[in-house]
Amino acid sequence: MNNFFKIFAVILLASASSYGQAIILKDGTRIPADDFRVEDGKIIRTMRIQGDKTATTSVTEAQMGALDWPEPTQLIDARSLMAQGKTADAVAILKDGVDFFAPFQKVKGGDVRYTEVFFTYVDALNQSRQFEETVKQMRQLDGLPLNEAQKLKLKVIKLDIERQTSSDYGSIIAQADNILGSTDDSGISAAVWSIKAEIFAKKKEWETAMMAYLRIPVLFGTQMDRVPDAELNAARMLVKMKRYEDATKFFTRLVEQYPGSAVAEAAGKEKAAINGMKNQDQEVTPAEDSKDKPAQS
Repeated sequence: MNNFFKIFAVILLASASSYGQAIILKDGTRIPADDFRVEDGKIIRTMRIQGDKTATTSVTEAQMGALDWPEPTQLIDARSLMAQGKTADAVAILKDGVDFFAPFQKVKGGDVRYTEVFFTYVDALNQSRQFEETVKQMRQLDGLPLNEAQKLKLKVIKLDIERQTSSDYGSIIAQADNILGSTDDSGISAAVWSIKAEIFAKKKEWETAMMAYLRIPVLFGTQMDRVPDAELNAARMLVKMKRYEDATKFFTRLVEQYPGSAVAEAAGKEKAAINGMKNQDQEVTPAEDSKDKPAQS
């Protein structure tokens, strides 16, 4: 009897899976994902007629009642690529997702998926440091129906843009701390600590910046999309601190951990630039140096 129920459950799961990913027309007709494609912003349906013959027709917004679509594969694939340090590849996949869901943005179910994919696309653009494109897409993002979580994430993206255009570091840090105090979302926290780390680096507070970057993998390691870049920047701070041997070890691990990625490529180049260099003690300023010397008579 146990085996029967297991088999029955597998059949149910398989049926549920095949029943997803479909356009539902207003007359109740389901068009499975295999029977349509999006081309130049239009939905093209393939209809099977006699024998092996097929015909194509356009599906208009007026005909559609809803879009039945589980979590988009573009989101799943993009998260995986970001975790591997392949941000550019993730951006490309998300752009494909934006183009695919665009014709459904005013259709029930499709509106949520489009907003979700478009938001993630803009966030990935920002993480890949494509400043101008991020700012350009932000105008459209502002006009989408965002939920409360997305509104907070949007606030963080805007703060990161401000971080790149303003020298009022005190204000940016204060805003960042205010956001951190208002949420326990690890994704938000990781993004905000990245902003703080960038500010500390601009102020040449190398050790403080390094510790801020390291908070991301140590405290928010589940946010895998942000870990590779944070680790790379932490290693860069070691170079600024003249901890060359430590930085070399860090860069070596990044090359091994994220093969084929932009992170690994950058780590390899920066490792080569300091190859063989030893750690140096922090330089002592003349004022500090005089404290250790006996007074001269």
